[in-house]
Amino acid sequence: MPWNWELPDWPDFRYERNRLESREARFLHSAGLISGLIRHLDPGAGEQLRIELIGDEAVQTSAIEGEILDRESVQSSLRRQFGLQTDDRRIPPAEQGIAEMMVDLYRTYDQPLAQPMLYRWHQMLMKGRTDLRDIGRYRTHEESMQVITNRMDRIEVHFEAPPSSVVPKEMARFAEWFNRTTPGGESALPPITRAGIAHLYFVTIHPFEDGNGRIGRAVSEKALSQAVGHPTLLALADAIKQRQKEYYRALQDANKTNEITPWLEWFADTVVLAQESTQIRVEFLIEKAKLLNRLRDRLNPRQEKALLRMFEEGPGGFKGGMSAEKYIRITSTSRATATRDLQDLVAKGALIRRGERKHTRYFLGVDPVIRNLGA
Repeated sequence: MPWNWELPDWPDFRYERNRLESREARFLHSAGLISGLIRHLDPGAGEQLRIELIGDEAVQTSAIEGEILDRESVQSSLRRQFGLQTDDRRIPPAEQGIAEMMVDLYRTYDQPLAQPMLYRWHQMLMKGRTDLRDIGRYRTHEESMQVITNRMDRIEVHFEAPPSSVVPKEMARFAEWFNRTTPGGESALPPITRAGIAHLYFVTIHPFEDGNGRIGRAVSEKALSQAVGHPTLLALADAIKQRQKEYYRALQDANKTNEITPWLEWFADTVVLAQESTQIRVEFLIEKAKLLNRLRDRLNPRQEKALLRMFEEGPGGFKGGMSAEKYIRITSTSRATATRDLQDLVAKGALIRRGERKHTRYFLGVDPVIRNLGA
């Protein structure tokens, strides 16, 4: 069976627009809601949200490709590039490179897509790599570019990309399509449709020796940001990571046809999931600020330290909740004092108690956590 790029209708993708309309409307509605929530954050909380969300995207888009990065190093690099105060730790090349690419994506979201931009992103992403021939330029090798699984008894080819010789021509056509379909462009497309096609189109060409998935997801985020008129701060890579097997299966199915309705439906559902995650994160930060403001000067140092540590875990909180044992470890206090402190935090509405005796656990008393508990 031929690959999609070998078919006579490539790259004239076909899809059923009516199957996507409700998701497109939901995306725009949620984007406006999230933007409004962010405006309620004070500047410090807003900066922290930006660092956390971009940092998480950097870590997760790398994890999809099997590269495990140090989250704190990525965030430290982001803070430096945004001119914020941070520590003076040494940042490894991989963490530095992905952070640079994400910041460049954030700052240039409204600029047309062009070869120098993609070359720049690739050079950033491949920082420290010495095993590649083509860094900061399209691939030039003569052998086939294949996506494979190496099994014990055989090699399974999931996809074979166009030969390197046609990549410059294909990428020029891709960039022209991307810029022509931008909001207000001569062939403007709905946000999710454009972002989904862009991702599939880009990874099908597979223009680089490595990093195609990460740059392809960045191109999708660029498309979504252009649709709403500002950087989206969308947890897209995180949502894809949660559905990674489905992601590869959806791409694999879409690589054999240019009728891509199933791919776009899958991608749209993933974007909606990413928006839900982002909204919960923003609501969580707003509730954190409200709670700490309400309890200002009413907490002892131990309680404040424990609460801040719980907030660091995000809306999901500590796995299994806060226990007296965890509180003792965090605050270096006695069991009697820990019990008294925790009971006081419950009385003040900072924590919710669940269970009895040795099974007693405590959770943050803020809306996103309460909803998750079903309280």
